[in-house]
Amino acid sequence: MTAERVNPPDLSPPTGFSHAVVATGSRLVFLAGQTALDTDGKITGDGLPEQFERALGNLLTALRAAGGTPADLARVTVYATDVADYRLHAAELGRIWRRSAGRDYPAMAVVEVVRLWDERALVELDGFAVLR
Repeated sequence: MTAERVNPPDLSPPTGFSHAVVATGSRLVFLAGQTALDTDGKITGDGLPEQFERALGNLLTALRAAGGTPADLARVTVYATDVADYRLHAAELGRIWRRSAGRDYPAMAVVEVVRLWDERALVELDGFAVLR
């Protein structure tokens, strides 16, 4: 994929995301929502940072299995059960993202939800990628 991150000077400077991503490629990969499920189908981690790291890892595992890399991500949506808690841990979540996925940020949004499918889940990530 070729990806052009677009961050117009007329918008606030992005931190940990891109305002727009222009992606050129021939394969789209739609990634299902991933939570902190382990291979036994149980939620791991008691806090948001631990669950975020596992959920992101699961998302990237699915992406890699489809032939992609983190740089191929064009869009990611984060669903959090507590946006205030997400903001409280934002710096740590950013470090987890950079360590796991690098600095080629996709277009992103964080949305607060009442609950997720698994009641113990605090966060879920989904998205799509564009591959060559």
